[in-house]
Amino acid sequence: MNKIKILLVDDHDLVRIGIRSYLEMESGRFEVIGEASNGISAMAEIKVNKPDIIIMDINMPQMDGIKATKEVKKRYPEMKILALSMLSESQHIKAMITAGADGYILKNTSPDQLFEAIEKVCDNETYYSFDVSQKILSSFSKKKKSLSKYENTQLTAREKEVLYLIMKEYSNMEIAEKLYISTRTVDAHKRNLIEKTGVKNLVALVNYVHEKRLFEDI
Repeated sequence: MNKIKILLVDDHDLVRIGIRSYLEMESGRFEVIGEASNGISAMAEIKVNKPDIIIMDINMPQMDGIKATKEVKKRYPEMKILALSMLSESQHIKAMITAGADGYILKNTSPDQLFEAIEKVCDNETYYSFDVSQKILSSFSKKKKSLSKYENTQLTAREKEVLYLIMKEYSNMEIAEKLYISTRTVDAHKRNLIEKTGVKNLVALVNYVHEKRLFEDI
């Protein structure tokens, strides 16, 4: 199994040192091939070292993480980017996702969750920590436009959470873990969603969400 090659981009030396130390404990899985303190130096590192994934901070001098993410995705669309930030406000999360980030976790996350996020993003999945997912869902619930789209279907708050994670291609087990419920409960919510929306199956449910534009980032 090939190691995942990682570029660390953060303007704080101590943060990079800390992340590197965690990753080096898993030397059979990960290899830190470079570091950068801003988006400009990150672009130079990418050109030389060709990482599999970039762990990207947001607030940085010269070129911040949002601009850097846009530039990376423009030049290297297949390269994976995992946002790792102290910023938990929905506007920052949305800005990074819109820029092209494949995942977003907070700096208070555990090492195990960091490892999981890296591997899932490199496996072509999106990854948002639980707190980040809650922020995204909360921002939707505060918008009258989003709420009005749910009035006819009368979905519960939990059903909306399950539906959002379905649209993000999470498995039943992953949904259960993120929402702290059983897989049997996830199945029950899926059945309720199909019944309430009047569709015949999960494929039709996904099409229904796209047609109604229930989530702005999907």
